[in-house]
Amino acid sequence: MTRVRYFAAAAEAAGRAEEDRTEATLGELRAALAAEYAGLGGILPRCAVLVDGERRDDDAPLAGAQHVDVLPPFAGG
Repeated sequence: MTRVRYFAAAAEAAGRAEEDRTEATLGELRAALAAEYAGLGGILPRCAVLVDGERRDDDAPLAGAQHVDVLPPFAGG
């Protein structure tokens, strides 16, 4: 099981700060989140999604991953 952490607008769109998920790959997780949280589906393509602190392709397996962080674009500098 992987802990998904949502930040800023992603947390607002998902209605939670974090949750545990069981999808096998990052692509499966992205698809499930977009289907489950309509508001998140609208911003997810613009979000940085990190698996244990690193950007990964959608075919990246999540087995053994501790955290997936969903970070929307941030304004400011």
